[in-house]
Amino acid sequence: MRSIKTGGLKPVQRSRLRIMLGSCYYRYKRYLSWYFGKTKFATSFADSRLPHLVFRHRTPLLRKLQNVDMWMQYNKIINLKIAAKRLNGLIVHPGETFSYWRLIGKPTRRKGYVEGMTLFYGKVVPGIGGGLCQLSNLVYWMTLHTPLTVTERYRHTYDVFPDTNRSQPFGSGATCAYNYLDLQVYNGTNQPYQLLINVTDAELVGEWRTTVKPDRRYEVYEKEHWITHECWGGYVRHNKIYRRIYNEEKELLKDEYITENHAIMMYQPFLSEGKLFEEV
Repeated sequence: MRSIKTGGLKPVQRSRLRIMLGSCYYRYKRYLSWYFGKTKFATSFADSRLPHLVFRHRTPLLRKLQNVDMWMQYNKIINLKIAAKRLNGLIVHPGETFSYWRLIGKPTRRKGYVEGMTLFYGKVVPGIGGGLCQLSNLVYWMTLHTPLTVTERYRHTYDVFPDTNRSQPFGSGATCAYNYLDLQVYNGTNQPYQLLINVTDAELVGEWRTTVKPDRRYEVYEKEHWITHECWGGYVRHNKIYRRIYNEEKELLKDEYITENHAIMMYQPFLSEGKLFEEV
């Protein structure tokens, strides 16, 4: 049996007062780091596209999810369109850091945001600006296929839906909550990178572009995956994400560790996948 470190991951019950006070504390802590810290954040935009595509990805706007009303997904599209305008065309110069929430700002009704699907301690509930995790997931996944460095990312604590039609490894996204669960990306290269985001009729589409033709190709994959039956009665899903880096001749240059994920499963694991199951 392997040694598993999950940080005592299990469902928690917190009062609304504690959640509110905790959110306020971490939000103001973030504000202080934004405005008084030493990080140089990306703030410039360009209307024209940089010449070379580094990576493009697209995800469907609508999915049939168990016990989720479709109106929340339609509202999500409204929210994504508003947020996409805040990111589209951003230029991240060498030495600068992209901050997801610093650019988007707080989602409010006054800005046009509506109630969409949000995850609250493993439950699907409506919330203003709901659905923006799809955008942070997209940016994170695309960034893993570039030489840019993810300096801050938070994994999803709960695995809410089974892997129906999943095209990416489990745990390859980035959860977000204004503003303390941020996604930040540092440009440690010697050339600028441009982020493009577009919402079509059916898909959320993103690109990273730059000024020099890319000479590396990235393959992100899941190296390990297992499920544990925890002492408190539920199941926790685990995996590790790696990526292979190839040159233009398709020669493997590096096989590197990216991150690991641990998430409480909100559904019963498939018993046919018993080879992935371990008691702890």
